[in-house]
Amino acid sequence: MNPSLARPLVRTTLCLALFVFAAVTPAVAQQEESAEPTGPLPHVRVVATGGTIAGRAQSAEAGAGYQSGSLPIEELLVDLPGLDRMADVTAEQFINVASTGVTPEHWLGLAQRINVILDEGVDGRDVDGVVVTHGTDALEETAYFLDLTVSSDKPVVVVGAMRPPGTVSADGPINLIHAIQTAGAEASRGRGTLVVLNEEIHDARDATKTNTRSVQTFQSRAWGPLGNVRRGGVNYYRISTKRQGAEMEFDVSDMTPGDLPRVDIVYSYNGADGAGAQGFADAGADAIVIAGSGGGGTSRELGETLRELGEGGLWLVRTSRVGSGSVGSWGRGTFVGADDLIPQKARILMMVALMHTEESTELQRIFGEY
Repeated sequence: MNPSLARPLVRTTLCLALFVFAAVTPAVAQQEESAEPTGPLPHVRVVATGGTIAGRAQSAEAGAGYQSGSLPIEELLVDLPGLDRMADVTAEQFINVASTGVTPEHWLGLAQRINVILDEGVDGRDVDGVVVTHGTDALEETAYFLDLTVSSDKPVVVVGAMRPPGTVSADGPINLIHAIQTAGAEASRGRGTLVVLNEEIHDARDATKTNTRSVQTFQSRAWGPLGNVRRGGVNYYRISTKRQGAEMEFDVSDMTPGDLPRVDIVYSYNGADGAGAQGFADAGADAIVIAGSGGGGTSRELGETLRELGEGGLWLVRTSRVGSGSVGSWGRGTFVGADDLIPQKARILMMVALMHTEESTELQRIFGEY
């Protein structure tokens, strides 16, 4: 072809391509917007407990110091983009503390409050899902307690942030938007309590914090996230086979803080003696979780002390400090195998289980099903 003729043809083709791109781009954006609910908006109740997501930064730098649990939930919900098209959001402040300040007594009161919200609604209105804002250091513990004790197919989503409000890279606003989006999604029903951060949806049983600083800190160890949440919608790719939502058998509605058993954790290491385990027993522990080496083993000295305590009637739960993989029981009456639960999760399940039974075969059944 004559080069002088090719140049006008190229210009015409480029102009046509730019015209098509300009015409298609708004259509694509419109399709993404159409993923938002078109019917009545779900009513999502936010229950705030504090944490970094409610912190007050000392400066705008990402690593700046801050005071955890400083801002009320009303301030966190102001000017969240697109929230008015996503859900009808109401809120209440349960507590406002750092996550390490949350106690088992708080867990119990929070579970009781959420059960009432989901069963009876708020101010005469039904609630379709609940979001709990929480600090990340102990978020996984609160989430798992709620997973075991909230008996509803309506979603409960626990959310936090690694960087506080006021910093240039704060992740709290987008995490909170995604949590509300997840709690209001029909696809989230029947999945128990969920953990949402960094665009990922995790099962409360499996989620654990894995990095001290990174925004992608929450992982589900060997199993991976349940799905993801983005502007286009909530997407699930797997489902847990453990008991979830309304299937939960643990009724805590009439429980008081005095009903909460004491369960402690002993960490095994080379050369460990039994002083820690004996100290917990002397302090009145109802059970001890053993964070064992490898498949749940312990040093000889610690193992001897634990056997004596078990023979004396103290409940003992075997776990591994490895972080993944299952652990069975030792086949003795007071020893329970925690399957693949990490120590802090096994402690919570044992606490909840002991509020309902002290029969060894029942306790082992519970650890198998939850």
